[in-house]
Amino acid sequence: MKMERLERTAVEAQLTELSGWALNDAGSSISKTFKFANFVEAFGFMTQAALAAEKLNHHPEWFNVYSRVDVTLNTHDAGGLTELDFKLAKAMEKAAARGVV
Repeated sequence: MKMERLERTAVEAQLTELSGWALNDAGSSISKTFKFANFVEAFGFMTQAALAAEKLNHHPEWFNVYSRVDVTLNTHDAGGLTELDFKLAKAMEKAAARGVV
């Protein structure tokens, strides 16, 4: 089933439910930088997020340096943002809140 790209108003409404996520200028992706106490916590977060991504069959673009993880989400097949991006963002928020070590 192909996911439908969300209109900008729907994207902006979804963003109000997420803390620290930013919409890019084109309105085609959202991003956030997660910061942790150390590499082990950052990697633990990435492991939990990877499991959630696999379950959703929706994978992030991300970059990790020591205690920082930069994440960008969009749905390439839809040419923008879909419900999957926001489901994964919420799962990432939960993983970050757990403080996995």
